[in-house]
Amino acid sequence: MDYRYHLQRTSHVPLTNRKDCWCRVKGARQLQESPNPPPSLSLLLRRPLGMSEGESAGSKLLSVDFEIFGHVQGVCFRMYTEKKGLQLGLVGWVRNTCHGTVEGQVQGPAHRVDEMKQWLGKEGSPSSRITKASFTNQRTVGELELSGFKTRF
Repeated sequence: MDYRYHLQRTSHVPLTNRKDCWCRVKGARQLQESPNPPPSLSLLLRRPLGMSEGESAGSKLLSVDFEIFGHVQGVCFRMYTEKKGLQLGLVGWVRNTCHGTVEGQVQGPAHRVDEMKQWLGKEGSPSSRITKASFTNQRTVGELELSGFKTRF
């Protein structure tokens, strides 16, 4: 059986393919004790959260809140946001709102946060249609206030 692992879930819950999304499978707890996690997961666990190897701790760190409007729910937007945030070495969170939007917060080096803002406002998940991106509460932080990149419910 082919199992995929959600990059942010520390519980190692296997995922299954449904169209172009990866969704959690219920009843797969026995794989949590797997002695050999998949290579992609072990690489992720060794990667420093929030910064890539080449970036110094003295870089200017930013925090920004965002809300994305358009067709952004039901198209794996949160999953792709987590994945992109991790690729950029950012920390933060993302969640759906009851108004049909997606909101969240990202923190990290200024140039990486700017890159994430561009991605959120223009690209998003493959099936999404973004009509508006709102970025508020942008501020400089002395150190990262979050760890990892998580989906909140």
